[in-house]
Amino acid sequence: MDALIPESAPDFSDPLGLLLACHQRMREHCELLQRCAQHLSDKGLDEDAKKAAAQVHRYFSTAAMFHHRDEEEDLFPLLIRSSMKMADVINQLKQQHAEIQALWQELAPLLARPASIENPTAFTELSEQYASLYQKHLAYEEQEFLNIAVHMLSQKQLDQIGCSMKKRRQEG
Repeated sequence: MDALIPESAPDFSDPLGLLLACHQRMREHCELLQRCAQHLSDKGLDEDAKKAAAQVHRYFSTAAMFHHRDEEEDLFPLLIRSSMKMADVINQLKQQHAEIQALWQELAPLLARPASIENPTAFTELSEQYASLYQKHLAYEEQEFLNIAVHMLSQKQLDQIGCSMKKRRQEG
């Protein structure tokens, strides 16, 4: 009978679980971005393309930004001094965040106003680059950081991270 009842999604009481769940949504939105770009190339700008562009724009402009802040403001500072290896991993993750953000600065205005996309091929290339970079980042973060962080944080630290994440979203 338990198999019929879906598992509940992680909440702020499980901040690392929440971050991992966010990774899955990020992957889904990267895939939606790629499909949107292909759709624009194949069929032009129609209602489906507009809706997909708006959904991707909204997600990566809000939830993904909160996610990066959760890591950089709460999680990374707790662990950066734990070892040289962890410091190297965190510095690599911060660099990846900066690269992702730089690409987002190019992509966001196009998704906000898809009618402004003059070159669908260039948009597709930019979308592919963004999605690929993000997906590599997520894999690296899960393997090299979150798999280790889960064993290094105390319950008190996890509670503090969860409270901070919740507050950040309430404040907008």
